[in-house]
Amino acid sequence: MIGRMAAAAAAFLALGGMQAPPQPQAPGELALWRLDCGEFVIKQYGAFFSDTFQYPPGPKRIVDSCYLIRNGDRYMLWDAGLPGELAGQTVDMPAQTMTLNERIVDQLAPIGVRPEQIEFLGISHYHLDHIGQAADFPNATLVIGKGDVEVLRTQTGDFIQPDRLRPWLDGERRMVEAQSDIDLFHDGRVVMLSMPGHTPNHFALLVRLASGPVLLSGDLYHFTEQVENRGVPPFNHNRADTLASMDRFDRIARNLGARTIIQHEPADVAKLPAFPEAAR
Repeated sequence: MIGRMAAAAAAFLALGGMQAPPQPQAPGELALWRLDCGEFVIKQYGAFFSDTFQYPPGPKRIVDSCYLIRNGDRYMLWDAGLPGELAGQTVDMPAQTMTLNERIVDQLAPIGVRPEQIEFLGISHYHLDHIGQAADFPNATLVIGKGDVEVLRTQTGDFIQPDRLRPWLDGERRMVEAQSDIDLFHDGRVVMLSMPGHTPNHFALLVRLASGPVLLSGDLYHFTEQVENRGVPPFNHNRADTLASMDRFDRIARNLGARTIIQHEPADVAKLPAFPEAAR
Protein backbone atom coordinates (compact mmCIF):
# COMPACT_ATOMS: atom_id res chain seq x y z
CA MET A 1 0.00 0.00 0.00
CA ILE A 2 2.74 2.40 1.00
CA GLY A 3 4.66 1.52 -2.12
CA ARG A 4 1.65 2.31 -4.34
CA MET A 5 1.16 5.68 -2.61
CA ALA A 6 4.80 6.61 -3.11
CA ALA A 7 4.61 5.67 -6.76
CA ALA A 8 1.45 7.71 -7.24
CA ALA A 9 3.05 10.71 -5.57
CA ALA A 10 6.11 10.43 -7.81
CA ALA A 11 3.89 10.25 -10.89
CA PHE A 12 1.92 13.31 -9.79
CA LEU A 13 5.08 15.35 -9.31
CA ALA A 14 6.39 14.25 -12.68
CA LEU A 15 3.14 15.07 -14.48
CA GLY A 16 2.83 18.44 -12.79
CA GLY A 17 6.40 19.41 -13.53
CA MET A 18 6.71 20.44 -9.91
CA GLN A 19 9.56 22.85 -9.25
CA ALA A 20 10.63 24.99 -6.35
CA PRO A 21 8.60 28.22 -6.25
CA PRO A 22 10.39 31.10 -7.99
CA GLN A 23 12.45 33.27 -5.70
CA PRO A 24 11.40 36.92 -5.47
CA GLN A 25 13.47 39.06 -7.77
CA ALA A 26 16.01 41.25 -6.02
CA PRO A 27 15.13 44.93 -6.33
CA GLY A 28 17.16 46.89 -8.84
CA GLU A 29 19.79 49.35 -7.71
CA LEU A 30 18.53 52.67 -6.42
CA ALA A 31 20.57 55.74 -7.40
CA LEU A 32 20.12 59.48 -6.97
CA TRP A 33 21.77 62.29 -8.95
CA ARG A 34 21.71 65.96 -7.96
CA LEU A 35 21.07 68.37 -10.84
CA ASP A 36 21.76 72.08 -11.18
CA CYS A 37 18.39 73.70 -11.85
CA GLY A 38 19.26 77.33 -11.21
CA GLU A 39 20.41 79.88 -8.68
CA PHE A 40 18.93 82.93 -6.95
CA VAL A 41 20.20 86.00 -5.18
CA ILE A 42 17.43 87.18 -2.85
CA LYS A 43 17.86 90.93 -2.48
CA GLN A 44 15.94 91.39 0.79
CA TYR A 45 15.84 87.90 2.17
CA GLY A 46 14.88 88.98 5.71
CA ALA A 47 11.56 90.33 4.52
CA PHE A 48 11.15 87.59 1.90
CA PHE A 49 11.66 84.55 4.13
CA SER A 50 10.48 85.44 7.65
CA ASP A 51 7.14 86.64 8.96
CA THR A 52 8.76 87.36 12.35
CA PHE A 53 11.60 89.63 11.15
CA GLN A 54 14.05 86.83 11.93
CA TYR A 55 16.80 87.49 9.41
CA PRO A 56 19.03 90.40 8.33
CA PRO A 57 17.90 92.28 5.23
CA GLY A 58 20.10 90.47 2.71
CA PRO A 59 21.16 89.73 0.06
CA LYS A 60 21.42 85.94 0.21
CA ARG A 61 22.41 83.36 -2.40
CA ILE A 62 20.44 80.14 -2.67
CA VAL A 63 20.44 77.39 -5.27
CA ASP A 64 17.67 75.62 -7.15
CA SER A 65 18.25 71.87 -7.26
CA CYS A 66 16.44 68.98 -8.93
CA TYR A 67 17.05 65.25 -8.64
CA LEU A 68 17.10 62.22 -10.90
CA ILE A 69 16.21 58.89 -9.27
CA ARG A 70 16.80 55.52 -10.95
CA ASN A 71 14.98 52.54 -9.48
CA GLY A 72 16.29 49.52 -11.36
CA ASP A 73 15.64 50.49 -14.99
CA ARG A 74 12.92 53.06 -14.20
CA TYR A 75 13.48 56.80 -13.84
CA MET A 76 11.88 59.61 -11.90
CA LEU A 77 12.65 63.33 -11.90
CA TRP A 78 12.02 65.25 -8.68
CA ASP A 79 11.20 68.91 -9.49
CA ALA A 80 11.87 70.57 -12.81
CA GLY A 81 13.78 73.78 -12.04
CA LEU A 82 13.71 77.20 -13.61
CA PRO A 83 12.40 77.58 -17.18
CA GLY A 84 14.76 76.15 -19.77
CA GLU A 85 14.70 79.28 -21.92
CA LEU A 86 16.71 81.03 -19.19
CA ALA A 87 19.74 78.79 -19.84
CA GLY A 88 22.89 80.90 -20.02
CA GLN A 89 21.10 83.98 -18.70
CA THR A 90 20.69 86.00 -15.53
CA VAL A 91 17.30 87.65 -15.10
CA ASP A 92 16.99 90.62 -12.74
CA MET A 93 13.65 91.00 -10.94
CA PRO A 94 12.64 93.42 -8.17
CA ALA A 95 13.03 90.86 -5.36
CA GLN A 96 15.72 88.61 -6.81
CA THR A 97 17.99 87.67 -9.67
CA MET A 98 17.63 84.25 -11.30
CA THR A 99 20.33 82.35 -13.18
CA LEU A 100 20.22 79.06 -15.06
CA ASN A 101 23.41 77.53 -16.43
CA GLU A 102 22.11 74.47 -18.28
CA ARG A 103 18.82 72.72 -19.07
CA ILE A 104 18.03 69.45 -17.32
CA VAL A 105 17.89 67.49 -20.60
CA ASP A 106 21.41 68.63 -21.45
CA GLN A 107 22.66 67.50 -18.04
CA LEU A 108 21.08 64.07 -18.48
CA ALA A 109 22.59 63.43 -21.91
CA PRO A 110 26.14 62.61 -20.69
CA ILE A 111 24.80 59.83 -18.43
CA GLY A 112 22.70 58.41 -21.28
CA VAL A 113 19.24 59.30 -19.97
CA ARG A 114 16.77 60.52 -22.58
CA PRO A 115 13.78 62.75 -21.72
CA GLU A 116 11.30 60.10 -22.84
CA GLN A 117 12.72 57.65 -20.28
CA ILE A 118 11.41 59.70 -17.37
CA GLU A 119 8.40 57.75 -16.09
CA PHE A 120 7.43 59.98 -13.18
CA LEU A 121 7.81 63.72 -12.71
CA GLY A 122 7.29 64.38 -9.03
CA ILE A 123 6.67 68.03 -8.16
CA SER A 124 7.13 69.31 -4.62
CA HIS A 125 4.85 72.30 -5.33
CA TYR A 126 3.62 74.58 -8.09
CA HIS A 127 6.09 77.49 -7.94
CA LEU A 128 7.88 78.37 -11.17
CA ASP A 129 11.35 77.34 -10.01
CA HIS A 130 10.06 73.78 -9.48
CA ILE A 131 8.03 73.29 -12.69
CA GLY A 132 9.93 75.38 -15.25
CA GLN A 133 11.20 72.54 -17.47
CA ALA A 134 8.38 70.03 -16.95
CA ALA A 135 7.28 70.12 -20.59
CA ASP A 136 10.64 68.64 -21.66
CA PHE A 137 9.50 65.24 -20.34
CA PRO A 138 6.54 64.26 -22.54
CA ASN A 139 6.13 60.66 -21.38
CA ALA A 140 6.20 61.39 -17.66
CA THR A 141 3.25 60.94 -15.35
CA LEU A 142 3.03 64.17 -13.37
CA VAL A 143 2.59 63.62 -9.62
CA ILE A 144 1.59 66.82 -7.81
CA GLY A 145 -0.59 67.84 -4.89
CA LYS A 146 -4.31 68.12 -5.59
CA GLY A 147 -4.56 71.44 -3.76
CA ASP A 148 -1.68 72.79 -5.83
CA VAL A 149 -3.48 71.78 -9.02
CA GLU A 150 -6.53 73.72 -7.86
CA VAL A 151 -4.35 76.84 -7.46
CA LEU A 152 -2.91 76.35 -10.95
CA ARG A 153 -6.43 76.16 -12.36
CA THR A 154 -7.50 79.45 -10.78
CA GLN A 155 -4.45 81.72 -10.39
CA THR A 156 -1.57 83.14 -12.40
CA GLY A 157 1.42 85.32 -11.54
CA ASP A 158 5.19 85.64 -11.83
CA PHE A 159 5.74 82.38 -9.92
CA ILE A 160 2.39 80.74 -10.72
CA GLN A 161 2.48 79.82 -14.41
CA PRO A 162 -0.07 77.10 -15.24
CA ASP A 163 1.01 76.94 -18.88
CA ARG A 164 4.21 75.21 -17.79
CA LEU A 165 2.03 72.19 -16.94
CA ARG A 166 -0.65 72.75 -19.58
CA PRO A 167 -0.53 69.29 -21.26
CA TRP A 168 -1.23 67.63 -17.91
CA LEU A 169 -3.79 70.17 -16.73
CA ASP A 170 -5.67 69.75 -20.02
CA GLY A 171 -5.69 65.96 -19.74
CA GLU A 172 -3.33 65.33 -22.65
CA ARG A 173 -0.83 63.62 -20.35
CA ARG A 174 -1.38 61.48 -17.27
CA MET A 175 -1.48 63.31 -13.94
CA VAL A 176 -1.83 62.00 -10.38
CA GLU A 177 -3.30 64.55 -7.96
CA ALA A 178 -1.91 63.43 -4.62
CA GLN A 179 -3.42 64.32 -1.26
CA SER A 180 -1.37 62.06 1.02
CA ASP A 181 1.89 60.11 0.94
CA ILE A 182 2.40 58.23 -2.30
CA ASP A 183 4.73 55.27 -2.90
CA LEU A 184 5.75 55.89 -6.50
CA PHE A 185 7.24 52.50 -7.42
CA HIS A 186 5.17 50.45 -4.93
CA ASP A 187 8.27 49.13 -3.21
CA GLY A 188 8.61 51.59 -0.31
CA ARG A 189 11.89 53.01 -1.60
CA VAL A 190 10.77 56.31 -3.19
CA VAL A 191 7.91 58.00 -1.34
CA MET A 192 6.45 61.47 -1.76
CA LEU A 193 5.61 62.72 1.74
CA SER A 194 2.70 65.06 2.31
CA MET A 195 4.11 68.24 3.89
CA PRO A 196 1.49 70.98 3.38
CA GLY A 197 1.95 74.59 4.38
CA HIS A 198 4.28 76.21 1.89
CA THR A 199 1.52 75.53 -0.64
CA PRO A 200 -1.80 73.72 -0.06
CA ASN A 201 -0.44 70.27 -0.95
CA HIS A 202 3.34 70.66 -0.77
CA PHE A 203 5.44 67.44 -0.76
CA ALA A 204 8.90 66.30 0.30
CA LEU A 205 10.61 63.15 -0.99
CA LEU A 206 12.06 60.13 0.84
CA VAL A 207 14.61 58.04 -1.08
CA ARG A 208 15.78 54.89 0.72
CA LEU A 209 19.24 54.39 -0.78
CA ALA A 210 21.35 51.36 0.14
CA SER A 211 23.77 53.76 1.87
CA GLY A 212 20.92 55.20 3.96
CA PRO A 213 17.74 57.24 3.54
CA VAL A 214 17.80 60.70 1.97
CA LEU A 215 15.08 63.31 2.62
CA LEU A 216 14.62 66.04 0.01
CA SER A 217 12.86 69.08 1.46
CA GLY A 218 11.06 70.66 -1.46
CA ASP A 219 10.49 74.17 -0.09
CA LEU A 220 9.54 73.15 3.43
CA TYR A 221 12.88 74.74 4.34
CA HIS A 222 14.87 77.14 2.18
CA PHE A 223 18.11 77.30 4.18
CA THR A 224 19.70 75.84 7.30
CA GLU A 225 18.74 78.58 9.79
CA GLN A 226 15.04 77.80 9.30
CA VAL A 227 15.42 74.38 10.86
CA GLU A 228 16.29 75.78 14.29
CA ASN A 229 14.29 79.00 14.32
CA ARG A 230 11.22 77.69 12.47
CA GLY A 231 11.19 80.72 10.19
CA VAL A 232 8.03 80.78 8.08
CA PRO A 233 8.01 82.86 4.87
CA PRO A 234 5.16 85.39 4.77
CA PHE A 235 4.04 84.05 1.39
CA ASN A 236 3.42 80.50 2.69
CA HIS A 237 -0.11 79.21 2.27
CA ASN A 238 -0.67 78.18 5.89
CA ARG A 239 1.57 78.93 8.87
CA ALA A 240 0.25 76.20 11.18
CA ASP A 241 0.49 73.55 8.48
CA THR A 242 4.06 74.64 7.75
CA LEU A 243 5.11 74.23 11.38
CA ALA A 244 3.38 70.84 11.63
CA SER A 245 5.13 69.67 8.46
CA MET A 246 8.49 70.84 9.79
CA ASP A 247 7.87 68.75 12.91
CA ARG A 248 6.97 65.68 10.85
CA PHE A 249 9.96 66.10 8.52
CA ASP A 250 12.38 66.41 11.43
CA ARG A 251 10.92 63.41 13.25
CA ILE A 252 11.18 61.25 10.13
CA ALA A 253 14.80 62.36 9.68
CA ARG A 254 15.64 61.43 13.28
CA ASN A 255 13.76 58.13 13.30
CA LEU A 256 15.28 56.93 10.04
CA GLY A 257 18.70 58.48 10.52
CA ALA A 258 18.17 60.17 7.15
CA ARG A 259 20.46 62.57 5.38
CA THR A 260 18.41 65.76 4.92
CA ILE A 261 18.88 67.90 1.85
CA ILE A 262 17.40 71.40 1.88
CA GLN A 263 17.01 71.88 -1.84
CA HIS A 264 17.81 75.60 -1.86
CA GLU A 265 20.74 75.37 0.59
CA PRO A 266 24.13 75.17 -1.21
CA ALA A 267 25.82 73.42 1.74
CA ASP A 268 23.11 70.74 1.88
CA VAL A 269 23.11 70.05 -1.85
CA ALA A 270 26.88 69.60 -1.55
CA LYS A 271 26.29 66.64 0.80
CA LEU A 272 25.51 64.60 -2.31
CA PRO A 273 28.13 63.59 -4.88
CA ALA A 274 28.80 66.13 -7.60
CA PHE A 275 27.19 65.31 -10.93
CA PRO A 276 27.68 63.03 -12.85
CA GLU A 277 28.40 60.83 -9.80
CA ALA A 278 25.36 59.40 -8.05
CA ALA A 279 24.50 58.62 -4.44
CA ARG A 280 23.65 54.93 -4.01
